[in-house]
Amino acid sequence: MEARSSEEQIAILQQKYQAIAPYLNERSRRIGAATEARTLGHGGQKLVHEATGLSRATISKGERELTSPDSERVEMGRIRKAGGGGKSKLMLDKNLKQDLADILEASTRGDPETPLLWRSKSTRKIAQVLNQDGPRVSHSLVATILDDMGYSLQGNRKVKDGAQPPDRDAQCRFIAEKTKAFQQQPVISVDTKKKELIGAFKNGGQEYRAKRTPIPVNVHDFMDKQQGKAAPYGVYDLSKNQGWVSVGISSDTAEFAVNSIRSWWQEMGLASYANAPVQSSIKLSQVSANSQAKLPCCLSGPLAIFSRRKDTLRKMS
Repeated sequence: MEARSSEEQIAILQQKYQAIAPYLNERSRRIGAATEARTLGHGGQKLVHEATGLSRATISKGERELTSPDSERVEMGRIRKAGGGGKSKLMLDKNLKQDLADILEASTRGDPETPLLWRSKSTRKIAQVLNQDGPRVSHSLVATILDDMGYSLQGNRKVKDGAQPPDRDAQCRFIAEKTKAFQQQPVISVDTKKKELIGAFKNGGQEYRAKRTPIPVNVHDFMDKQQGKAAPYGVYDLSKNQGWVSVGISSDTAEFAVNSIRSWWQEMGLASYANAPVQSSIKLSQVSANSQAKLPCCLSGPLAIFSRRKDTLRKMS
């Protein structure tokens, strides 16, 4: 039988390797290459190296695994021996995790010596501080370590109410009692909402649109002097569990508040409380209002009681 030339053997090896390469992992690749090299005999490593592109060191390692005792071989199901592969940065730099914790804790306590005091605690800022004496860590690794340490990105949370007046509980009880007493009549809660710029301005949220066709909006959120701002004023009917929102462009004045209540009464309240009595009561402040529609005696916000006398709305407690 005529012996094949080196070029023919390399071509055959390349064809075989290309067919099975997508199904091989690191271990099966070196074991397969070592098996081919041993089958070819002298010079087999050189041929397999040229055909597959694997280094001779990898092929030699596979041959050693084939000839090693079972007790020294890599366990089935594993690619490398336990402890093999590259070591993590935390293993190579024993002080990294503690230094990172010190930076965060010092900033949390308000230590005047901390480099992050009054600065953003972003991963890039933290990495910059850790790398002051030489490269140690990337910002992406800082994020991974922080996640392992139980840190997460968090915003502010409104939980501090401030000092409570001593009669706060009595005020709330009084409001609750009055609300129950007038429950058969209109009892409403009124409040202004966040003002919104009118025009093509960016707003939170998303909606489905054709790909790569976002709605163009202004780069800067400067108020359009001609269009101004929209001031939503909400009126909530506690008994009916219904709401009404008036949107105006004027300032958040008492006139606007009263007009919102009047609009609610004309559009919703009058139909629901047709038998609501109209009466006067003790005056605490006056707000002018020109309207032909009569208002009921109890419109609260949260329980500010309004009554109509002639063409004047009077705020009551």
